[in-house]
Amino acid sequence: MRSKLFLIALCSGVAACSTPHDLADKGVAAVNVPVVTSADYVFDAAAPAGALAPGEADRVNGWFHGLGIGYGDTIYVDGEDAYQARAQLAAIAGQYGMMVSAGAPVTAGMVQPGTVRVVVSRRRAVVPYCPNWSLPSSPNYDNRNMSNFGCAVNANLAAMVANPEDLIHGRAGSGINDTNTAAKAVILYRSAPPSGAKGLQDVSPKGSK
Repeated sequence: MRSKLFLIALCSGVAACSTPHDLADKGVAAVNVPVVTSADYVFDAAAPAGALAPGEADRVNGWFHGLGIGYGDTIYVDGEDAYQARAQLAAIAGQYGMMVSAGAPVTAGMVQPGTVRVVVSRRRAVVPYCPNWSLPSSPNYDNRNMSNFGCAVNANLAAMVANPEDLIHGRAGSGINDTNTAAKAVILYRSAPPSGAKGLQDVSPKGSK
């Protein structure tokens, strides 16, 4: 009898070890989720008397072009008494459809007198380690999700989101409601003719007989 009890206790202990309860992939939520990374790019431009020196505007423009700035990036200007330089830099940023934001993030080193620091903060969303086929799909004794579960949907989301910062926190509404804008997609869907309305067309590809 004692040997039977010992055998039951041993099997229970092995079962408890083989079915851990702290696995993140035992629920319905995806473990492979987008991660937003942040990087700050810095450019110090000469701005004596608070205005950009000759040729500095072209240098900044070339730097913007090299970075490929666009929606999702944030541009800051740091420097004392650089109101005129800020306006000049805002005009350059406007050529890319961008605006200069107020304030500036903390960067390494001090802004030297007679210069302004242009900072481009860039957010990028990626799903690390995807695709993830690290675990076989079967056998699955722990009833876990596949290691690749969530990679496709979340990788597409990370690739399509215009501003990755929106994945971190939402944005406050403008307080202005435009019903025409809200219904534009529905109107376009309803007004577009069905794709098969014209029937099949007798068109032969080039080179065919």
